[in-house]
Amino acid sequence: MNIQAILENKVKEAVSKIFNAELPSVEFQPTRKDFEGDVTVVVFPMLRVVKGNPVQIGEQIGAFLNEEVAEVSDFNVVKGFLNLVVSDAFYINFFSGIKDKANYGLVTESASDAVMVEYSSPNTNKPLHLGHIRNNLLGYSVAEILKASGKKVYKTQIINDRGIHICKSMLAWQRFGNGETPESTGLKGDKLVGNYYVAFDKAYKAEISKMVADGVDEKVAAKEAPILLEAQQMLQKWEAGDEEVVSLWKKMNGWVYKGFEETYKNMGVDFDKLYYESDTYLLGKDVVADGLQKGVFYKKGDGSVWIDLTDEGLDEKIVLRSDGTAVYMTQDIGTAIQRVKDYPDINGMVYTVGNEQDYHFKVLFLILKKLGFSWAEQLHHLSYGMVDLPSGKMKSREGTVVDADDLMVEMTATAAKISEELGKLDEYSEEEKQKLYKMVGLGALKYYILKVDPKKRILFNPEESVDFQGNTGPFIQYTYARIQSILRKAKDTDVDVSTVIDSSNGLHPKEKELIKQLEIFPETIQLAAANFSPALIANYVYDLVKEFNSFYQQVSILGEANEQKKALRVQLSQKVSEVIESGFKLLGIDVPERM
Repeated sequence: MNIQAILENKVKEAVSKIFNAELPSVEFQPTRKDFEGDVTVVVFPMLRVVKGNPVQIGEQIGAFLNEEVAEVSDFNVVKGFLNLVVSDAFYINFFSGIKDKANYGLVTESASDAVMVEYSSPNTNKPLHLGHIRNNLLGYSVAEILKASGKKVYKTQIINDRGIHICKSMLAWQRFGNGETPESTGLKGDKLVGNYYVAFDKAYKAEISKMVADGVDEKVAAKEAPILLEAQQMLQKWEAGDEEVVSLWKKMNGWVYKGFEETYKNMGVDFDKLYYESDTYLLGKDVVADGLQKGVFYKKGDGSVWIDLTDEGLDEKIVLRSDGTAVYMTQDIGTAIQRVKDYPDINGMVYTVGNEQDYHFKVLFLILKKLGFSWAEQLHHLSYGMVDLPSGKMKSREGTVVDADDLMVEMTATAAKISEELGKLDEYSEEEKQKLYKMVGLGALKYYILKVDPKKRILFNPEESVDFQGNTGPFIQYTYARIQSILRKAKDTDVDVSTVIDSSNGLHPKEKELIKQLEIFPETIQLAAANFSPALIANYVYDLVKEFNSFYQQVSILGEANEQKKALRVQLSQKVSEVIESGFKLLGIDVPERM
């Protein structure tokens, strides 16, 4: 049991005995560095049930705890804050209990508590870009954190493999491609197809310009440009099952899927189940028909079907067009229901989608609730801000996006450049260097993105992310490698790490701070899972690393004469490195043994 759990029961007991009042909960916070103490009880919220001066209330509770709780060795009150000093013996006993525990902080998966996490969900007309990187890193990390918190997790994506944008790439390839393939060009399939999406846009704009020059209104030209009309005809043929169009669609999508797989592998993300829009776009129509009978939806005069959400502060939303065709909302309703049919054990879903779709998901979740699905209460939109670059916003049609593959290569090159300048890798072989450059470069990219609260917009600066100082991935990786060096030296000098530590020597303040930081790792995982926030894990690991570096600078580890103290410090170093590795694994980041 952690110290807060012990103290919560005792604080409630103190309030009951001293003030004859029932305290529903106790608010804790870490004691500020400028005051003596380890855990602070905030007295102010107690004034709802206990009348009096907060300082006097704190003094009385503090005296009770000091007398009744073995773990509390002293206390002081500053205004309405009761600062408690926790005994060294508690922290030594706590550390002794976790030092040999594998997977400390991680909870065993519960088969009865399953959730599905959707992320990536790209279009098959272009390669993945920087925005997809944030999406994938967030979705993958949240899935890993939920798993660590005890949930069974299924990772999925829905691939947007149909529609006019796909036909634009197909038509441009037919017109301008001369039969080229990924093999003949040496290009990844997703990049090749993406080039033709850009080529379509150029041809489309050229046709509009010519029509305008010939006296056609620009808005009319934009709707009636021949290449656009031809793409629309191609979509109609696809929907009708035209053999030639479907064959081309399968071939070009196949190129893209192969390219995506390569990108995902390099990025270090994976999926348990893939859904395709071409399979799901008709789903939901039967559900709408059923909902119409039940009065959840209503039909307008033109035959279109709607839902009225104005009583819930939203608006009216169309779910079926007048010609009977589905809209995206219909498809999403059907896909959600299909997923629960495919995985009956899931009782919730997490959708990793940018914040421009906030309204869409409010409507989707509300419709599913109105349709009577109990699991709809457990749906969450993991909404995230866009990623900007110093050069500005990206545009796919104009070919100005930052390609995901190119960025990962650039991050590796940046890591190589900075590492060479620092001269850290003189003893490495070329193969070892390349492996480390990739580990550091990708770690820098992932950490820079994941340390930010998902809701916030990011200005991504590659150079700044690959810094070996400050709140960065490489700084944490370097600290991990430093600890491995200490552990190797400890082994070479036969430090007995199996030594059982007793409390007779007490703890150095820096040892105590480090154990306190280790103590909150399990709680941080649960908090990150509840908030769907990898940023909480990232910043926890950074705080742990800062605490370790302060410990490293102020106490001697291997030079300590007292064998018990030396063993404790080596054991502490070992546990810190294990928690860094566990925390970074939840972010999808690897750590190096040497650096």
